[in-house]
Amino acid sequence: MRPGWNMVLESSSNVDSLKSSNKKNKEFYLAVQLAVVIVCLAILSKFFIIVNAGERGVLMQFGKVQEQVLGEGIHVIVPTVYTVKKLSVRVQKQESSAEASSKDLQDVFTDVALNWHIIPEEANAIFQQIGDEKEVVARIIDPAVEEVLKAVMAKYTAEEIITKRGEVKAAVDDCLTLRLVTYHIAVDDISLVHVHFSERFSEAVEAKQIAEQEAKRGEFLALKAVKQAEAKVNLAKGEAEVQRLLRDNLTPELLERQAIEKWDGKLPLIVGDGGKNLLDLRKLVER
Repeated sequence: MRPGWNMVLESSSNVDSLKSSNKKNKEFYLAVQLAVVIVCLAILSKFFIIVNAGERGVLMQFGKVQEQVLGEGIHVIVPTVYTVKKLSVRVQKQESSAEASSKDLQDVFTDVALNWHIIPEEANAIFQQIGDEKEVVARIIDPAVEEVLKAVMAKYTAEEIITKRGEVKAAVDDCLTLRLVTYHIAVDDISLVHVHFSERFSEAVEAKQIAEQEAKRGEFLALKAVKQAEAKVNLAKGEAEVQRLLRDNLTPELLERQAIEKWDGKLPLIVGDGGKNLLDLRKLVER
């Protein structure tokens, strides 16, 4: 190969190498710029906090809870100096079971469904005094439900708990509302899902109901017999009265008149023994 061609090839190779190097440098610079942008965005995001729907933000300055409660939306804060704890203020459902004693010392087992929510304006206070939602349930709601149920059930007998279920539910609702509001918790509704008693008491109630049904059935049969007897007596009195009236009104003239009205115009035939005619009054009339 000629020397001139070697120089051309070397020059072309150097150009390609330079282009490749420039391309790599551009890619590197783009990557660095992208990284810088991401870092800047990450730093800037620390200055903003978003409180979602159904939440409230508890603002803290170096860990100290502030009076201001952040509502839904975007808020500007100074990172490191301020931090935000989000709490849900939506209605939440808590199911629990409790054992209590009635006024007549019967064991009462109750399954309760409680709908509650954190009072939005007091989210900072509840977080400062109690904690987040899990701690509220464990430290406040469950013990309150159990204590209120024991206090209310003790005012009613086992029979009243069954027959006055609505009144018992209202009493539990009122007591629990007054108790939880002091902890910045609002009660939306409470349901006594299931109320049951010990097996022995259930059997006693069932036996009592059967006895009452049998007693009512006996009373019905006795009353029915009395009514039937009274009906027979009244019927007999009515028949006797009819007979008396007939006897009083059956005069000889009346009997004679009834006989004439019922006579068919034929004279009687007197028949003797053996079928022999003794006297035929029709023949006497014809003569």
